[in-house]
Amino acid sequence: MLAATIRKALADYAPSDDREGAFRERMLALCDSGDPFSRTSFAPGHFTASAFVLSPDRERVLLIFHKKLARWLQPGGHVEPTDVSIAGAAQREVEEETAVLGTTPVEAGLFDIDIHDIPARRDAAAHEHFDLRVLLVAPDVAVRANDEVEAVRWVKLADVEQLETDESVLRAVRKLRRRV
Repeated sequence: MLAATIRKALADYAPSDDREGAFRERMLALCDSGDPFSRTSFAPGHFTASAFVLSPDRERVLLIFHKKLARWLQPGGHVEPTDVSIAGAAQREVEEETAVLGTTPVEAGLFDIDIHDIPARRDAAAHEHFDLRVLLVAPDVAVRANDEVEAVRWVKLADVEQLETDESVLRAVRKLRRRV
């Protein structure tokens, strides 16, 4: 059921460039593979859900410092079998990693898509995360990091480029700045 929901969301998504167009085609192909949500599916990888969460004034974005990857990223993680929607999976991850409750979607559908490499660890082969990204707004700015993340903070949209992050986050933040 969730694979069908993802397929529909991807079909409705308008890629912002050729790279995102290629991501969308690879994601649609993953929908038709064995189990596109299994954490043990390493060839090529599996779906994840994440969120770019705006502060109530829409001037800042919520970022976490990811322990394993050692960089500032948007909250997100693996899609679970109990997740009924992409937004729901992303909201669950935001709550787990930052304790931000009550986020609401800014818009229907996907905000961004990305496929990125995950390095091998002792318990997992190198693989790719097929990341489905939604845009949320938080009701307030109270946060608390859980044990999966080193830190959580609100960052002004104009200041994200000064952090240790990656191009996929910077690309999404450029989209955000054009929209808000």
